[in-house]
Amino acid sequence: MSKPIKFEFNGAESVFEMHKVDRSRLYGYKQLEVLDDEDRPCELTTLASDGRTLIGKGGTGIGYLDADGNWCEKDQLQPVDLQGNAIAPVPSSFAAPIELVEEATTDQLLDHNIRLIYELEPATLADSLKTKLVAGAVFMFPYSYRGGLEADTGFLLTNAHDDVFFLVGDESKIEFKGLQQPAVVVTGDGDAEDADLMDFDMI
Repeated sequence: MSKPIKFEFNGAESVFEMHKVDRSRLYGYKQLEVLDDEDRPCELTTLASDGRTLIGKGGTGIGYLDADGNWCEKDQLQPVDLQGNAIAPVPSSFAAPIELVEEATTDQLLDHNIRLIYELEPATLADSLKTKLVAGAVFMFPYSYRGGLEADTGFLLTNAHDDVFFLVGDESKIEFKGLQQPAVVVTGDGDAEDADLMDFDMI
């Protein structure tokens, strides 16, 4: 069972059990099992750079090296931003109740790429929060499962049947750019027929 998530609204605490909603729950799923000639399950392995060594599951890892190629322990690393300033880590959202203060607009919700959806089963649901959600409020707040350098954006809302849902995503960064069209200078030196011809470089 996953950890319960807690919210605080107007001084009252609400506790929910989280149930992930994924495509397999909605549409079912299929699984491909690969067997050898003796009906034993096959496992995926990695071929090393020497072309003959097979590395099984759990046989590879990630290491950290400094600019001189020396090994670094993870706890020695200090995250910084592009300006070189230290980044303060964010705590896990399960360490304390999440305070619900900011309400999101429909545009703010739609501006986010939602990658996780949880159906929340209330263990305790404060009347003040229930009334606000049923009235159509959508709360927005920073969310981090384990804690880390950056927080995702969480949304708390209900559907038409008053079921409570928790959405996790990040803001979509979309830039719209137009096609550059070269300017055409028409002088009085050419014939009128030439001036009316289409310049296919403009297409």
